[in-house]
Amino acid sequence: MKIVISRLIAVLLLVIPGIAAAYGFLLMKDAVFDYFAQLGNVELNDPHFAWLRFAIGFVVFLCGVAFIGGWIFFRDRKHNYLSSRFRPKRPRPPKANGGSQS
Repeated sequence: MKIVISRLIAVLLLVIPGIAAAYGFLLMKDAVFDYFAQLGNVELNDPHFAWLRFAIGFVVFLCGVAFIGGWIFFRDRKHNYLSSRFRPKRPRPPKANGGSQS
């Protein structure tokens, strides 16, 4: 039973940031759509852009995507799926003197 609960928690740790990223995307989409809808309205002389709603949506979207991307990156690092440029650097062994002494 413990493994079922731990897997449920692991799935929730990925689903919640995914839902947050989707909600942030919807906030940004709605802000842009509302602005263009106001541009098409003849009676409205001064359309305004909802910068606060767009900025909050961008931050929420970025946090959700960054969490999921970081989780995938560290999981792939653990399983050694990354390319060589993302692997941790190993120190070089010290050079041995070639036997010539001055």
